[in-house]
Amino acid sequence: MSGEVTSSRARPGLLIEHAASIATLAGGIRRGASQGNASVIVGHDLAVAAWDGRLLSAGSGADVLRGLEAEGRSLDGFDRFDAAGGLVTPGLIDAHTHLVFAATREAEWQLRARGAGYLEILAAGGGILSTVAATRAASNDELAAGARRRLEEMLANGTTTAEAKSGYGLDVETELRLLEVIGRLDREGPIRLVPTFLGAHAVPAEFRDRSYATDAYVASVIGEQIPAVAEQGIARFADVFCEAGVFDPDQTRRILDAARAAGMALRIHADELAPSGGAELAAETGCLSADHLATPSDEGIAAMARAADAGHPVVATLLPATSWFLGKHHFAPARRFIDAGIPVALATDQNPGTSPTVGLPLVMSLACLELGMTAAEALAGVTINAAHALGLGAEIGSIEPGKEADLVVWDVPALEQIPYWLGSNRVRAVAKRGAIVLVRG
Repeated sequence: MSGEVTSSRARPGLLIEHAASIATLAGGIRRGASQGNASVIVGHDLAVAAWDGRLLSAGSGADVLRGLEAEGRSLDGFDRFDAAGGLVTPGLIDAHTHLVFAATREAEWQLRARGAGYLEILAAGGGILSTVAATRAASNDELAAGARRRLEEMLANGTTTAEAKSGYGLDVETELRLLEVIGRLDREGPIRLVPTFLGAHAVPAEFRDRSYATDAYVASVIGEQIPAVAEQGIARFADVFCEAGVFDPDQTRRILDAARAAGMALRIHADELAPSGGAELAAETGCLSADHLATPSDEGIAAMARAADAGHPVVATLLPATSWFLGKHHFAPARRFIDAGIPVALATDQNPGTSPTVGLPLVMSLACLELGMTAAEALAGVTINAAHALGLGAEIGSIEPGKEADLVVWDVPALEQIPYWLGSNRVRAVAKRGAIVLVRG
């Protein structure tokens, strides 16, 4: 990583000055026409001020300084950072990652290049199951060290908050260990982690020779894993891979119902490879997010639209890097979701098999190139809408007074240039809770 990482704060205040534009994303969740409204302030000398980790104000430098003076805040209490004519945005939020795992799967990537399919590789013991075997064999310290390296790269790409799933254990002991590692890394910071239990990621090898193997494993997830995870108290969400050949809608519903009863909020892997009823189920069960959605049915889109119209939106969290890395030429229908009034978020799906990327700016580029989204729509997808997908819309995702001061300073003057510079990292600095935690040289 090219950059200096620091977690120190010399003063209680932070003042970012001399910006050319600020994309505030103020005003709440984006859906429909508002998905493309980044609430941008443009000027010659803009500023953002924060105090004790919370945002105070954003706007013209003169107005911000006058406001601080009127509140009796001396500039001596502020660390000052020169944006040098760049762009300031909220910290980026990665709403779908499989952060903690052991080993890589480049050999399987080459098999796909020769025509092997995803479910074919999984059925042969590859895919998720190969990562499960490696992860079970790794120590907590080994798992934490690998995830920590990926978090450093994420921070350098502007990510300040990320969801992190278990799901490479598929037994009580390892699922708890994965959540323990996620909890440890969250405490270390600076990236905030939102832990998700994904015991229903695949059917493990030890169940596959049983009669009714999937139902037997579902019973284990409900009867053994969920109670243990709830007692541990780390996981905020539960997730299920609802897909033909993995878990069907009825099995998924039973797992989600049990997780809700145990106190976890819900999300779902839905309709990635074929229409599976996942989008419909997400709306029915009140999931905060339905993820992937490369092949939703018409009824699934309609169900999610009805939920959004009723004030209970299921955020469509789209993962274009996954479709791209799998060599698919069929991407999630982002424009259909937006036109239907469904809020759209974007995420990396960071994992060792189907999306080994850590960079949300690259995901934004793919959303513009392959999903037909504008740069402003993509930025909403990795800020305010991603915050709502994690149930954190009141705390992060926009530059508004009282919210956490998670910020990125970019060395471009306008938001359109973030995805325009394909594969290029234009982050200059990152602030987390009002402290500069990274400066890139």
